[in-house]
Amino acid sequence: MEIFYPDLTAVREVIVAGWAGRDAADVQHHIDELAALGVAPPSDVPLFYRVGHETLSMAPVIDVLGGQTSGEVEPVLLRTQSDLLVGVGSDHTDRESEAYSVALSKQVCPKVSGRAFWRFADVADRWDEMVLRSFTAERTPYQEGLAASLLNPLDLVSRWEQREGRVFGPGSLMFCGTVPTLNGIVRTESLTVELSDPRTGSVLSHHYAIRELPVVA
Repeated sequence: MEIFYPDLTAVREVIVAGWAGRDAADVQHHIDELAALGVAPPSDVPLFYRVGHETLSMAPVIDVLGGQTSGEVEPVLLRTQSDLLVGVGSDHTDRESEAYSVALSKQVCPKVSGRAFWRFADVADRWDEMVLRSFTAERTPYQEGLAASLLNPLDLVSRWEQREGRVFGPGSLMFCGTVPTLNGIVRTESLTVELSDPRTGSVLSHHYAIRELPVVA
């Protein structure tokens, strides 16, 4: 399958789709996961959080403030001038601020994306078979689930366009939801995220380390 390496510095809008599961029980599981951290339930599902495009990071190391952050594997949808591409990334989030403002928690951490993408049209007919995985340090399994558990990226884009009253145009990038953790949200020194195509054996993968900066006052 052809791999693309788009210029991600051309991204001008970053959207994070939250509560994007297809199955209500799975969505509730994620809500309950976060409720254990003090996060209030969402006003609607899915929700679309806009974050600054400057938060998008492809770096091998990201800096975060303190030790209350974690990442989560997500499909990443990118509209270029000529195509609709899909890759894999991590919606790295500050869990402490998430307890009182999810929107703030999304903004204060880098939004991590791999550099390699597929053309969405090349995998659209088997999208539901795609597997999302993440691994913490020493490749300990952290998340695993099918893309079928999430709203289709095209459905998410359609819903976003209806709410915004404009198109998902060139330079727009969307994080398209995550799958539940295997054993709860954990702190880790690094995270590997993967999007795999079982039919072809193709895998998009990105690894990054997390450097915790001291909280001073």
